[in-house]
Amino acid sequence: SHAAGPRRTCELPRPAADPDAVASARKDATKRTRLQTAPIAVIDAIEAASRLEFADGLEREKQLFEQCLHGPQSKALIHVFFAERELARIPGIEKDLAFEPVRSAAVLGAGTMGRGIAMCFANAGIPVIISDQTNQAAAAALESIKETYEAGVRKGKMTPADVEKRLALIRPGASLDGFDEADIVVEAVFEDLDTKKRVFTQLDGVAKAGAILATNTSTLDVDAIAAVTGRPEWVCGLHFFSPAHIMKLLEIVRGRATRPEVMASAMELGKRLKKVAVLAGNCHGFIGNRMFAPYREAAIRCVEQGASPWAVDEALTGWGMAMGPIRVGDLSGIDILREVRLAAGLEETVEDQLIAQGRLGEKTGQGWYRYADGRKAEPDAAVEALVRQYASERGIPQRSFSSGEIVDRCISALRAEGEKILAEGMALRASDIDMVYVHGYGFPAWRGGPMFEG
Repeated sequence: SHAAGPRRTCELPRPAADPDAVASARKDATKRTRLQTAPIAVIDAIEAASRLEFADGLEREKQLFEQCLHGPQSKALIHVFFAERELARIPGIEKDLAFEPVRSAAVLGAGTMGRGIAMCFANAGIPVIISDQTNQAAAAALESIKETYEAGVRKGKMTPADVEKRLALIRPGASLDGFDEADIVVEAVFEDLDTKKRVFTQLDGVAKAGAILATNTSTLDVDAIAAVTGRPEWVCGLHFFSPAHIMKLLEIVRGRATRPEVMASAMELGKRLKKVAVLAGNCHGFIGNRMFAPYREAAIRCVEQGASPWAVDEALTGWGMAMGPIRVGDLSGIDILREVRLAAGLEETVEDQLIAQGRLGEKTGQGWYRYADGRKAEPDAAVEALVRQYASERGIPQRSFSSGEIVDRCISALRAEGEKILAEGMALRASDIDMVYVHGYGFPAWRGGPMFEG
């Protein structure tokens, strides 16, 4: 009846928590939100509510909240929150700058990268042509895109109607048919400067006036590519990360001649593609790959001086990185990373010996690790022997490393390169560098990024 008044929560019987369910939730949270304190604190608070009297339960919840609020992870995540919002502030590009938004796109290159980029446009509702040298290559790309979308339907991430809508926006083609209508053309061909220059000469002859010409290079000189066109001011870099339709990071590279309107349009496009768009200067490797080279070299030097590859990777994943630097090499192909390393002017490492033996990583079934069972990496005694022989022949002193020493060395190398990038003006802010690493390189957001000092 109304006379009874409201039921007070504190007077209700205490709910009983199933110990197995609590243990299972804790295990699941530990696995899914590895090394983060807040998810475990939530479970602790719920468990306290089932075990303690109401007032004591509230007190325990308050303690847990205070610990999270004033803990280092909270400070780092708040930094990430504001750093993401700061990305769009670019000196010289004012809010009222008039620019043409992208309404249609064309992608040249129907390989893995080109397909992913085409999906990015279609997912944002932007019609896109995907083209390659032959109609067959473009048709195969469309078929592969369709399979990717259908896998999304099976996983419950999209509906068949979504697939239909998106596929209707993608038009496969050969050569540069239709490229004269696109507001933006993205080149996604083989990572070779001469090839890209040849392509940009062709694009310059086809693209309409006022179209943005973007290269998806991950390391090459955007100015050298722009120089072969008669309109370098309309050229920029759009470095998508693989797989492009999943990875959130987009490095937008400003060339020496790039107009502010092009940068404004590219940044706005990044937003529509639901990317974390970071402005980068034109230097070898831009921000992310430039920093990754010395970080990974530091990891390899630890191995040469006595640490096992497995121990190096475990130290860094144990610290919070999504994947260890040695394992990343195997995943990418260590022959590809060697090219990046040589171009960055870094010296020979023991990795060159692995390449000489045809151990190129996952794609050859063996690299730093063995891949007997698909993608599962296993330590390989042959690599350990090869590394020790290499060190012995070169008189490299051997020692043991703690996990902390490995982490300090590698993260310090990462940060030191970041400092150089900032000093050269290749990144606007230290927090922009943090966003590159959090969103593109598996750096734990709850540590704030490589430049964040807490």
